[in-house]
Amino acid sequence: MTDLQFSVLGIEPELFAVTPNLVVRLRIAETSGALVYAVVLNCQIRIEPQRRKYSSDEAAGLRDLFGPRDRWGSTLRTFPWLHTATTVPGFSGSYDATLLIPCTYDFEVTAAKYLHALEHGQGGLVPLVLLFSGTVFTRSGSGIHVERIPWHCEAPYDMPVAVWHALIQQHYPNSGWLRLETDTLKQLARIKAERGLTTLDAAIADLVREHEPGEVAP
Repeated sequence: MTDLQFSVLGIEPELFAVTPNLVVRLRIAETSGALVYAVVLNCQIRIEPQRRKYSSDEAAGLRDLFGPRDRWGSTLRTFPWLHTATTVPGFSGSYDATLLIPCTYDFEVTAAKYLHALEHGQGGLVPLVLLFSGTVFTRSGSGIHVERIPWHCEAPYDMPVAVWHALIQQHYPNSGWLRLETDTLKQLARIKAERGLTTLDAAIADLVREHEPGEVAP
């Protein structure tokens, strides 16, 4: 039987990628002395929001996800971010692999909404846990043996919030994405044309200013 242990060495933005991806540097150690022929590795990444504290501004940004702070005792729970997978070549002892995390800035996605609300200054961290599964192929004198990776294999990691913000700034500098209904887009386009504005962003900014506290909408 193999004995695999996993540890995260770091997470960083993938450079020069067309789409936003994070790269996990992962160390896999085999401690029983078996010769690993290959590993088909699956990974579920979860966010554990209950493992950190939040500023007042962060709490305001997270209200849509978890409600007011006085309810967090029941609403602040671990939730899945995404699944990823890779194939690891043969090794003995240990091997440093990489996992690709495809990311989105769509605020309809819970993880993106959560990460956007976090402040990246003062050493802010994102509490993650990586859960592993898959298949291990080992070689011995009698041929190839196949084993399942036990479900208890996991690796916690606190990713700096700055890593996420650097990734988003790299692909969406000073911008973000919102999904709008078709009718809403048509109304925005009409308002944009009527007011002689150049972009839909300017139309939304105009409407927001009209409804700021202390001002009365026409």
